[in-house]
This record gives sequence, C-alpha cells and structure tokens, in this order.
Amino acid sequence: MSTAFLHHRPETAPLASRATMEAIRQKFGYVPAAVALMAESPELLSAFTRAGALFERSSLDELEREVLVLTIATRNECHVCVALHTAVLTRMGAPGNLVDALRAGRPLTDPRLEALRTFTVAVLDSAGAVPADRWAAFTAAGFTTRHALDVVLGVGTFTLSTLANRLTGAELDPPLASFAWHPAPAPTPTGRMSHSVGQIDAV
Repeated sequence: MSTAFLHHRPETAPLASRATMEAIRQKFGYVPAAVALMAESPELLSAFTRAGALFERSSLDELEREVLVLTIATRNECHVCVALHTAVLTRMGAPGNLVDALRAGRPLTDPRLEALRTFTVAVLDSAGAVPADRWAAFTAAGFTTRHALDVVLGVGTFTLSTLANRLTGAELDPPLASFAWHPAPAPTPTGRMSHSVGQIDAV
C-alpha cells in the first residue's frame, strides 16, 4: 500500500467526510479501513455512499445486486469487496455453491442470475455496447431495460469502490478475515491452475 494514503478517523478526517464516517461507524460498529482511506476525498466518499444507497433502491433485488457486486469485485480483483460481499451473501443464507461460483468467476446454475452475471460482464467488456446475444439472454431471463440501466448504476457504484480500494491498498478488516479471497494464480506451464479460484477460507 502506498504510504501517501492516510487512515482517517472521524476526528481527523476532512470535515466534509466526518458525518459519513460516523454514520458508517454506527452501522458497522467500526470504521472499515476502506472507508478510512477513502475519506481523504469527501467527494469520493459521498459519491460512493450516495450511489450505493440509490443502487439499493434499484429494480434489482438484494440477491441480484450481490451477484453484480461480486462479479465486478472479482473482475477488478478487489479482495476487500469480495470478502465483504461474501459475508453479506452468507448472512443472507445464499447457497454455498452460488457463493463459490461467484468468487471463482464460474457460470451460475441459476439461469436468471447467470444471465445477469454475463450481462454485467458484457457491459464491462463492451463499455456499454452490449452484443445482441447478451441482450437476448438478459431479456429472455425476464430482465427489462430498467434493469439494464440499473446494472450500469451498479457498475458505476462499485467501480468507484473497487478502484479506490486497490489504489489505496485497503486492507481486510479483522471481522472479514474468514471470508478472505485472493485472485486466481497464473496458469502453470501445463495450463492447469495450481489451486481453485476464489475458494472460501473457513466460511
């Protein structure tokens, strides 16, 4: 992590960040390291928290939102976000095979959720110019144009956090240690992976 970034407390952060940090501390019982680092920019912290609140009110349900977030977090290799949202899914009682597949970037067995996952990847890969086959699969799964725009909202929201967390080198908070995740290792010369991708540690 670059030493240029400071871990702020609500008492030491820029004034415009303090109320947001205190609200987050009340919610979680502590100030996550990612928030403490992001607080250096009150505008970034505010943009992320406000966009996150709007995303929670979107047309995607809670499980669909978490599918989108983990798809972005694994793609952007944000270990903090993967651990946090693994914890969220675990508290929700999501099936273990769903969580494992999302952490590994594998296809999902639920057709609707898989359509959402692949549509999200297509939005990212194509910078929004989603190919016709991905559109067809998305709408065939029952999603609408509003859902599609709310995917963009989710992509924007969690691109902010994943990139900020990687830039600042945000570390994993102790309460999330059992949900730790690491990106896939590089393939061996034989083309085989040395271990499974995104395996949940002690969940």
